[in-house]
Amino acid sequence: MDSVWAGLTVIGAGVLELWAAIPLGLALNLSPLVTGLLSALGAAVSAAIVIFFGKSLRNWLVQRFERKNARKESRMARVWKKYGIVGLGFLSPLITGAPLGAAIGIAFGAEPRKLMLWMTIGIVVWSAILTAAAALGMMSFKAYM
Repeated sequence: MDSVWAGLTVIGAGVLELWAAIPLGLALNLSPLVTGLLSALGAAVSAAIVIFFGKSLRNWLVQRFERKNARKESRMARVWKKYGIVGLGFLSPLITGAPLGAAIGIAFGAEPRKLMLWMTIGIVVWSAILTAAAALGMMSFKAYM
């Protein structure tokens, strides 16, 4: 039963931030594969909620993000102009997090289904990379202990 709670905790952390969920899963002694999958699932769920159900939340996040970057063009705006929906989908899980990236994509006029597809691809790619890096780092650390 403890592994079920650990898994749910990693999914919950993934909903909030992919960067936090991966080390948490490894710290809870989940395998790297399970950690990566559950972290990606949590991030994808948060992106889906924002894309498909959270119009008011989406508007609040976009306004908050725009206020921070009112004087200069935001990094995500530059990514959007240069790479479009594919670039936003790949980079936002890493740069802004999945929920805010999804809100920004919708604010830029992305079609929700395409945005969800590319966000999911980006989440899975970054989850795999970050999980592998964290797992290798922990193995290296344990080897020197």
